[in-house]
Amino acid sequence: MTFWRLTLVAMLAAYLAGCESATVKSIQQDLKTLFQMPKGGQDLANGIKQYEDANYSEAARLLQSSLDQGLGSNDQVKAHKYLAFIHCVSGREQRCRDEFRTALKIDPTFELAANEAGHPIWGPAFRTAKGRK
Repeated sequence: MTFWRLTLVAMLAAYLAGCESATVKSIQQDLKTLFQMPKGGQDLANGIKQYEDANYSEAARLLQSSLDQGLGSNDQVKAHKYLAFIHCVSGREQRCRDEFRTALKIDPTFELAANEAGHPIWGPAFRTAKGRK
């Protein structure tokens, strides 16, 4: 959403905060749901941060926790991608390919970004998982 839409929604929510009708309460609940992070979202974000800081064991723990808690399909793909990266850099190529395959089962159109696809370790593992050489 754009800044102005978010501002408008926030203003509407504040205006409706004093109302007690069932319709207004339903709208308030819908607004809360709209802005809530998925259950595993915080662990996913923290797992990616740990990955970026090269804390791979903690990153893997958090990424798996995010999957266990529940994520939307796009975030599931992201978590499996980072788990694949961790397995690849840790010398576990089969597990790396397995994570990529899991991500591809969730989203068969999943592709790595150009800079990721060119990586000397996980680029080939991804191409193998995708069925390309």
